[in-house]
Amino acid sequence: MSSFNQLMLSAWIKQRASELGFSACGIAPAGYLEDEAPRLEQWLKHGLHGEMKYMENNFDKRLDPRKLVDGAKSVIVFLKNYFPKTTIPQNENYILSKYAYSEDYHNVIKDKLYQLIDELKQKAGNINARPFVDSAPVLERAWAEKAGLGWTGKNTCFIVPKKGSFFFIAEIITDLELACEQISLTDRCGNCRKCIDACPTQAIIAPYVIDAAKCISYLTIELKSQIPADFEGKLHDRMFGCDICQDVCPWNRFSSAHDEPRFIPDQALHDMKKDDWSNLSRDLFDQLFKKSAVKRTRYEGLMRNIRFLSSEPDQE
Repeated sequence: MSSFNQLMLSAWIKQRASELGFSACGIAPAGYLEDEAPRLEQWLKHGLHGEMKYMENNFDKRLDPRKLVDGAKSVIVFLKNYFPKTTIPQNENYILSKYAYSEDYHNVIKDKLYQLIDELKQKAGNINARPFVDSAPVLERAWAEKAGLGWTGKNTCFIVPKKGSFFFIAEIITDLELACEQISLTDRCGNCRKCIDACPTQAIIAPYVIDAAKCISYLTIELKSQIPADFEGKLHDRMFGCDICQDVCPWNRFSSAHDEPRFIPDQALHDMKKDDWSNLSRDLFDQLFKKSAVKRTRYEGLMRNIRFLSSEPDQE
């Protein structure tokens, strides 16, 4: 394919991504993530992944997309805004992370990626292309950086200039050679440490380093055993996930509401209060979270979290 055709096809992909509701799209050449390798190795070596043993698997695949897709030449990166127009009431309530308000983002985004792949094949012919949405060994933030879409902040969330960090990241890895970005945005966190200071469990043990075993998202979603008593009084009513380090980030003053119909939460979630959550039945759980990412923790997991929170002292 000529460089002109690569440019035309890359431009079409970005235009189509916008039409499908993605907030941004960038393209990076597929290759080995040399800078990320030692950081990942050290993070795992120090056990900062907690009980997420799956993080130890597929080390090579995490660092090289060519081991995930035969002949991979390009990584197309997509961002999808999930910042809500209205926040589910948090006063006298147990709190869901904003990303879990509505339909599971895995399904919403994969539907769009499969549609784009089908259309891309019509244009480019018999290509190999595979979608990824936070469910395979892909270092998503590293690829978003290489695609020139932003940088990874001190809280390890991906930050988009003048837009904030409330974005899902997804990829299409393909053997199609495309025109790639030459932009690499520098870290713009500066001397700010609001996220580090705000974390109630002190999970950000150093700038850009998370001890997952201390993170509220890990404790309420990934951890399958009982939440350690050491964290009593520190979860601040978070029953599934946590947005504290994002909520205090100055870049998120630029956040604007998404326009994705499938991300609009059910009114029933807005009406729930602490007593309702404490008395949540399995049937109502299934009704409220029928297509939600909250089902990942299952009814038993969510009720474990709620019981733990009910023992916490009132938070300011």
